[in-house]
Amino acid sequence: MQKTLSVIDLRAIKENAEKIRSVLGNRFFYAVVKADAYGHGAEEVARAIECVADGFCVAIVDEGIALRVAGISKPVLVLTPPQDRYDVERAAFYSLDLTVNSVATAELCRGNFCHIKVNTGMNRTGCNLNELPKVLDALDADKTVSVYSHLYAPESSAESRKQLALFERAEKLAKARNSNIFGHLSASGGLLRGGEFLKDGVRCGILLYGYAPSGFSAKGFKPALKVYARRTQQTAFIGGGVGYNKADRNYNKLSVYRLGYADGFFRGVPLGEKTLCMDAFISDGGEDMKCVLSDADAYARLAGTISYEVLTSVTKRSERVYLR
Repeated sequence: MQKTLSVIDLRAIKENAEKIRSVLGNRFFYAVVKADAYGHGAEEVARAIECVADGFCVAIVDEGIALRVAGISKPVLVLTPPQDRYDVERAAFYSLDLTVNSVATAELCRGNFCHIKVNTGMNRTGCNLNELPKVLDALDADKTVSVYSHLYAPESSAESRKQLALFERAEKLAKARNSNIFGHLSASGGLLRGGEFLKDGVRCGILLYGYAPSGFSAKGFKPALKVYARRTQQTAFIGGGVGYNKADRNYNKLSVYRLGYADGFFRGVPLGEKTLCMDAFISDGGEDMKCVLSDADAYARLAGTISYEVLTSVTKRSERVYLR
């Protein structure tokens, strides 16, 4: 097999989900499986934890449809507001909940189950507080499921508390229209902050996969992914280069592994000797199969990025193997 091998431990993901559930008690728990469950495989992850989660979050309608086709029956919230009537019609057909962020999207989504996204400071998606009454007016009260927002700096107590205060004003307005509306402000960072930030429930993504947002520790949570590359050749070194780089020392033997930057790894982060090629890298090791990723945080530090980007990149051209 020429593909890289991604070994994904669904048992670890389920344990992580159960740990999140234990923190929340009776509050609701939406598992975030957008971006193909951060590279772990959305359908397989959702099946593994459907008995633990109350619902799921995806980024776009197509991701929600894939869950429904896979047999997932619990609520699915599409986080990106619909762009046109086609998005709304497909979401309705597959019983997906929609995000509303303005009067215009509220009118577009009328008649469907909706969650109102409020801008409390991230300035990414959401209506501002002064728009919220009109948004509420434009929706069917009995189909307005929740009001929610997102912490832009959960590691900062001061910034998070500013957002909490603004969100509680939005929550009060929404619940005055319908007492059954629930409020959720926190993702993984807010869950780890705990207390008032748990509100009626949370949306958790990165913690499910064993990692934490910047400023927090994932202690007690288990990483679920390892990526392996297969050796395609072992050769005696004849001088010259190591891939596209001039060798700066002599080698006895070199092994070539079928993994490169086209597989989502970063060219400037060596996995063996020198830089990666598009589809291969070279090492002086001799393993038939080499584990190239087991700690996304450590790799992210070398790459100058975050574990989220690493996880969503490195499994795109992999053969996935699930441990159940």
